[in-house]
Amino acid sequence: MAEVNMKKAKEVYAKLVAMLEKHGWSFDRHDDDLVISSGVKGDDLPIEFIVVVNAKQQVAEFLSRLPFEMPAEKRVEGAVAVCAANDGICDGSFDYNIRNGQITFRLTTSFCGGTVLGEELFEYMIFVASATVDKYNDKFYLLAQGGMSLSQFIEFADE
Repeated sequence: MAEVNMKKAKEVYAKLVAMLEKHGWSFDRHDDDLVISSGVKGDDLPIEFIVVVNAKQQVAEFLSRLPFEMPAEKRVEGAVAVCAANDGICDGSFDYNIRNGQITFRLTTSFCGGTVLGEELFEYMIFVASATVDKYNDKFYLLAQGGMSLSQFIEFADE
């Protein structure tokens, strides 16, 4: 079964690479780990991300760690803000580590069984995930720096 999972994972990874090359994206390949690292320029903060093809769990994961951490005195506010943001997101979610204040956006899709992942799905993952990170990253940053109150963040997330 492990060989079947790895074979399918390598096929998924090859499709991801082909899609990125077709679009002329700049990215780094980590073929042994089935990982792509890249980034896009957001409206305000840069958006760095990786796409991991996980053979064991049979999922492709888009992960984008925000380039700052919530300071210790803002960690509870950060947790509430992540909940408020996640409530309005239709695909993907922000993960929050309250111990270190790190926020990461995650969007996953499964390729178990007979599921076939195509170019359009990878485009969707990257574009939707990047747009979601771009929408919220500067607001999380403002909250972390004291430039936005928690109530203002919640109001923004409810729009």
